[in-house]
Amino acid sequence: MRIGFIEDTPLHGGTQIWVVEAAKVFIGKGHDVTVLTPHDTWVSNECKKTGAKVVTYDYEKVIDEPAGEMQIWGDALKDCDVAVCTVHPPRKGFHCSVFGTKVIKHFNLPTILVPKTGTIVPEYKKEFYFSDSCINTHVITITDFARRYLIEEYGLPEEKVDLIYQGTDISSFTPSREITDKAKELYPLFKNSYPVIGCVGSLERRKGQSVLFEALKKIIAGPFPDIHLMIVGDGPDEELLKRKRIDMNLEDNITFFPFTREPVYTYGRMDILALPSLYKEGLPNVLLEAMAMGIPVVASKMAGVPELVLDGETGYMVEPGQVDQLSGGLIKLASDKGNLKKIGDEARGYVISNFDKRKQFDVFLEFFEKLKKCRKIER
Repeated sequence: MRIGFIEDTPLHGGTQIWVVEAAKVFIGKGHDVTVLTPHDTWVSNECKKTGAKVVTYDYEKVIDEPAGEMQIWGDALKDCDVAVCTVHPPRKGFHCSVFGTKVIKHFNLPTILVPKTGTIVPEYKKEFYFSDSCINTHVITITDFARRYLIEEYGLPEEKVDLIYQGTDISSFTPSREITDKAKELYPLFKNSYPVIGCVGSLERRKGQSVLFEALKKIIAGPFPDIHLMIVGDGPDEELLKRKRIDMNLEDNITFFPFTREPVYTYGRMDILALPSLYKEGLPNVLLEAMAMGIPVVASKMAGVPELVLDGETGYMVEPGQVDQLSGGLIKLASDKGNLKKIGDEARGYVISNFDKRKQFDVFLEFFEKLKKCRKIER
């Protein structure tokens, strides 16, 4: 079976990491993989290392849907049994899933288009998931929230929308003394820092780091003057956030660290993970990874987060943008170290039982095989 991925973004967040890992696993299981992505992106460079066939296109030029770019996409998809297309935000009227539909239809390809999403936001239109009934399309959601929304609000046929959780690599995210010791070397902080709060991800407005800064200020003035925040990642708001740290006199309580391909050590350094996102989340990888490491979380209540963070059991949920709730959740966890450990243990157990990535990759493959088999029957 040849599996295609359409990843129309220059970013390297959790979804892109999953695509690279999926390509590697699927190739290791004897399948062929094609990755269609813009020139010189993190995804294109990393997928080349996996042995996947990587086809690149012009990120700006494709917006106008010229014949040349359509040909590139057609050549990439023609041998693919399925083409998994991450549903990204539209840009200047262009959307990768809609364009993929046009390409499949134009070249009369047997490829099954599989839009994949965990996020529902207002600018996402029904056509991003199902734009033409003339081609074979089947949607994968990675949260039940998204699945129910597409069926109930967008009116997609229930039999055309399936839930498959992505999961995380339990074997890679298992706490140990060795990880803790190395984490302290890689992420040096003040000796008396407690609690150490981690915030891992792209530095952009939707991730809510500014709200977390406000919560931190309240906590410093209250019970934990030595609280320390680790910001791990990069993105368009990096300089803005660094200036905000200075403006708020938080230089001694916030440290920035670059994006890492070894996040296990960031989790090994923190006491609590904060996910203060304001909008546009699915089922964040950072939550899965941190919880697998036994780290309790305080996360914004949105999309698929409640499917993972059981309030009061595996972490605490807060309403997006609510500074008092965010600071309160962090204080509640940090104030009782026995409860902190108990919730961390519950979080790890829940991820092991329900979100083991090794098992979930097999579920994806079984699903693709089913689609391929159904296509042959239909033809």
